[in-house]
Amino acid sequence: MDNKAQIENFSRSIAKIKQEIKKDLVGQEDIVNNVVIAIIAGGNVLLEGVPGVGKTRLVRTLGKVLELPFSRIQFTPDLMPSDVTGTNVIERDASGKMNSVFQRGPIFANLVLADEINRATPKTQSAMLEVMQEHKVTVANVSYPISEPFFVLATQNPIEQDGTYPLPEAQMDRFMFKLLVGFPSVSELADIVNMTQITMDETADAVVDGETILKMRELAKTVPVASEVLYYAMRLVARTHPELDGGETAKKYVKYGCSPRAGQALITAAKVRALIDGRYNVSYEDINALAYPVLRHRIKINYAAINEKLSVDDVIGKLISENAREKYRVPDNSESKSEAAEEPSIEESSDNNNADAQASAPEIEIVNEEKPKKKLFGKKNRD
Repeated sequence: MDNKAQIENFSRSIAKIKQEIKKDLVGQEDIVNNVVIAIIAGGNVLLEGVPGVGKTRLVRTLGKVLELPFSRIQFTPDLMPSDVTGTNVIERDASGKMNSVFQRGPIFANLVLADEINRATPKTQSAMLEVMQEHKVTVANVSYPISEPFFVLATQNPIEQDGTYPLPEAQMDRFMFKLLVGFPSVSELADIVNMTQITMDETADAVVDGETILKMRELAKTVPVASEVLYYAMRLVARTHPELDGGETAKKYVKYGCSPRAGQALITAAKVRALIDGRYNVSYEDINALAYPVLRHRIKINYAAINEKLSVDDVIGKLISENAREKYRVPDNSESKSEAAEEPSIEESSDNNNADAQASAPEIEIVNEEKPKKKLFGKKNRD
């Protein structure tokens, strides 16, 4: 199958996935599109929104549409790491001998919903670090791999802060996207009520399976990225650091910049987005559109931005506008080499500079003037 046929098949599959999701979820098209991009790209997603906007229902519907094993972990302050990853238990075999057997936790699934993840203690949240990045769990010096594809979709409530623990930066950085789930409109509210009056169960049908998702992921990796687009994305990531000479926006509004994972997420997700649109190349628009979900949880704004009532997305918009001015600039190694070859050596340049200085220096007549004597403190000058 040639690339054109593969791209068309890819786009048709994504369209069918979205069509089935619409059977159980009203609105939230941007959220659904970005979640599908993250699943194909192999990333994790953090959903932030008030209760009742369909975060949990979205994950359950995805489990049916993608035909993946689904598990839900309700994070609470008393949840322990072993409740997430699993633990070793003692069991008696048929011969009566006692053996230590690893009992897998709910994290061993392809699609995991970490509901209200910020309610768990940092100790429990740290249990998610290894599995989210390396897709494996280590218990008692033994590693247990997670079957692919593996995807964590975590939710958190931005309003209620009592009994919550902010996610550490290391864990936040492991989320490819942070998506803000807004409140539905009046017409969407009416559609939600009419839908739930018929049934509360998910009615979506399966479209693809795990093996198909992995094939789609491999196809996305082959999408080429032009050098101009690549450096455009990398300059955008570098502009988030105020300590670098990237621009005035970061120096004025950003306290801490994002990590190199932001650059990886931008390019990986942009390839998937291009295939969804039926293109076999990454565009500047892909980078600009994905900059918001990729960067909003990775940069920290300072007091100046807060004082001017700027949100993180407002600062990201300023960074994009600033970065667009140098859209087509790509560093050329050949030019730097030629400039280095034409540059004279240190000795030659110093000799030339000395000769020029001697030739152009004017003659200066030195006059020794007698300095006035300093007056003594507290005494009159007798002269």
